[in-house]
Amino acid sequence: MKSAVIQLPGLNRDRDMIAALTKISGKAPVTVWQTDTDLPDVDLIVIPGGFSYGDYLRCGAIAARMPVMRAVAEKAAKGVKVIGVCNGFQILLEAGLLPGALMRNASLKFVCREVKLQIANANTAFTNVYQPNQIIRCPVAHHDGNYFADAATLERIEGNGQVVFRYADGTNPNGSINDIAGVMNENGHVLGLMPHPENLIEAAHGGSDGRGLFESVLGKAA
Repeated sequence: MKSAVIQLPGLNRDRDMIAALTKISGKAPVTVWQTDTDLPDVDLIVIPGGFSYGDYLRCGAIAARMPVMRAVAEKAAKGVKVIGVCNGFQILLEAGLLPGALMRNASLKFVCREVKLQIANANTAFTNVYQPNQIIRCPVAHHDGNYFADAATLERIEGNGQVVFRYADGTNPNGSINDIAGVMNENGHVLGLMPHPENLIEAAHGGSDGRGLFESVLGKAA
């Protein structure tokens, strides 16, 4: 499977994401700069975390309006899988590729720690190597991860199985409604999540709980 990593000013997790994709797929992803509009022929596009454009205006608001994001939207419309992690999740929401919004953490403080996640939907392209309701560990690092959706949207995404990850065992770090940590679009090929699975894929990281996401989407399960 061919993959690409989007690079924008202020993103600082692109190298982590490139390393994870390379180690698990055996092939380095293509890197795509913010002004590129002719994306390569790939099966997966990843928008990593960080602080694109210094988080000015709203987190992800400026990045979502860069030329590359129009190209990402076009690829997504054709069924190409897209993952946004942390700031990447914020960008996908601002670009209208996912439902809901991300607000300031309920504590109004930056949170950097490990949390527990429940696999709320194991029947997706991103989670199929996990077991239903499996609890995994994953690190988070964000200031604006408080997921919110209006009542109608929340009912729809819950009913459609679009909630993919939930914070578990009282570890919700930001106040997200329904403990939501990650959601996908109705067609199931665009995923956004606040935790950083790329930072827990091998023993050197202290565990490999995040590896399943990449093994699922890359078709590299052991």
